[in-house]
Parts: sequence; structure tokens; C-alpha cells
Amino acid sequence: MFKKEIIWREILFQAIEKKKNKFTQKELSAKFKFSLSTVFNALKIPRQVGAIEVKGRFFTILSIEKLLAVWATQRNLKKEIIYKTRADLPVLGIEGEMPNSAIYTAYSAYRLKFKEAVADYDKVYIYADDLSEIKKRFPFKKGQENLIVLKTDEFLPQYGKIASLGQIYVDLWNLNEWYAHDYLEALKKRIF
Repeated sequence: MFKKEIIWREILFQAIEKKKNKFTQKELSAKFKFSLSTVFNALKIPRQVGAIEVKGRFFTILSIEKLLAVWATQRNLKKEIIYKTRADLPVLGIEGEMPNSAIYTAYSAYRLKFKEAVADYDKVYIYADDLSEIKKRFPFKKGQENLIVLKTDEFLPQYGKIASLGQIYVDLWNLNEWYAHDYLEALKKRIF
């Protein structure tokens, strides 16, 4: 994941889940140990499309929806895939066998966070950086993959065992299963 995506995720987490709307570039720079120029550059596109407004030393979010759209269209989820396999278990069984280090996203994250499934799903998407335990529990098997592991970044675990709502949104946006649309629409209703 690019540094700008890490910054966008944090801004969206704070805005959606913590209801914080005012930020400084300096606080984001300090939190992630990124240069101020990295933070400044991450804000260029959101500023151009009117998702954020910069005023002096701080900036505010004008449109969560626009910022989500910017990130979702720039996200390359396929590039983040580090392991795929077929597990001969239903999705709840796969989710139940996950190591503690796994971070859920997409359909599993929605179900776990909101205690409901919008539609039946047959794929589990998780973030992980250590594949050894996952491969032990789910060795590679040919066939239609139903466990997809995405590479985590060093800051993702701070949001917990379930990805942030912004992360779930952009991940769903980038999936092509027929039910991704249903989950995305349901998530929109919870965010906006």
C-alpha cells in the first residue's frame, strides 16, 4: 500500500469512526513518521476534487464520500494479494480457523462488525504479513480460491482485528464478485 493510502485511511478512520473533522499535516506526519512533503502530496488529489479544504495550519474534510472515491479508484487490490488457496470449508469455518494475527476485510469484516450478512458470500479476504501459520492451516490447494490473503502494512493492526470502515469500503469497491455491490451499498448506508 502506498503512503498516501495510509494517510487517507487514517483521515477516513478519524472522520467516519471517531467523528473528527479537523487535522494538521504535522500530526499525520508525526503519527506515521512520514515527511511533511509526503503528507502534503497525499492531500493534493483530495484537495483538487473538493474532498478536503486546507486552511492555514489545518485542513478539514468536506466530503467523506469523495475521499472514499479517490482512494477506491486509486487502490490496486490485486497487487496486494500475497496468497490464494482453496479451503474445503464453508466461509464461517475458514473465518473460525484464522490465526490471531489475521485482519478481516470485505465480506467477513462487514459480517463481523455489524453482526449480519447482506448476502451469502463464498470468499474470505484477510490481511496478514506472516503466511507461515496461514499456510499451515490452509495449505495450497488447486481449485476455485475462497481464501485470499492481502499484504498488510505496519499501521493496519492499530485499527484492530477488523479493518476500518474506510478500508472495508475501498476493498469492496475493488472486488468483482456479484455480491460485492450489495455489501458496498449496505456499507454506504452505515457510513453516510
